[in-house]
Amino acid sequence: MTTFASIVDVADALSLDEQEALVDILKQRIASANREKIVDAVAKSRAEYDAALAKTVTVEELMTEIDEDS
Repeated sequence: MTTFASIVDVADALSLDEQEALVDILKQRIASANREKIVDAVAKSRAEYDAALAKTVTVEELMTEIDEDS
């Protein structure tokens, strides 16, 4: 099993250019994963809205719900 520490050690062995390329690749993958999460959340929200599961709330109610979920 590869550990985080061993991955960092391998990255340390790369040249500076390779390390920068690795960082760029990881940033792109993270951005892509975050975009996918947003797309999934929007799809779920639309499905809930279409199924009449969405409800109208005030900003205060929404903020309370967000605080309870965190």
